Amino acid sequence: MKKTSRFFTTVACAIALGCSGLIPAKVLASTKMPSFALESVRDGKRIDSDSFQGKALLITFFATWCPPCLQEIPALVKLQEEFGSNGFSVVALSVDQGGSEPVAELVDQQAINYPVLMADAETAENFGGVYGIPVSFLVNKSGNVVKRYPGLVPHSVLAKDVQSLID
Repeated sequence: MKKTSRFFTTVACAIALGCSGLIPAKVLASTKMPSFALESVRDGKRIDSDSFQGKALLITFFATWCPPCLQEIPALVKLQEEFGSNGFSVVALSVDQGGSEPVAELVDQQAINYPVLMADAETAENFGGVYGIPVSFLVNKSGNVVKRYPGLVPHSVLAKDVQSLID
């Protein structure tokens, strides 16, 4: 089995664990955000993680077929609206295997206002392994991962944590 296929099988099998809250949220000891260069679903251009330098980020792994992932989109759109002008960005990384077209359709349907990129197995592995979706990583302006959120997280929690990074 190819490494990419094994990764996505693992993600699919672990959704129940990640979404059920059985994998505890971890506060990470300021580890550097892994670098990546991934394809944008909007225009196919490669976006490099360095282009987000100096911004606080919420990196979220998701899929179009994951109900909790779809449920969190309005909260992420709202976060981008609230904090985007203050040096913050949501960055969504899709683990969909069917190519970028269905993801681009979702971006249009949901009026997603933040970058959406196609994840690869290496990027997910570099984030410490993605074992369930949605899973998000809060990154401070220095580029350090400071918190991991497994599963669906309420907007109020995310907004409070983002606010603490941009103050």
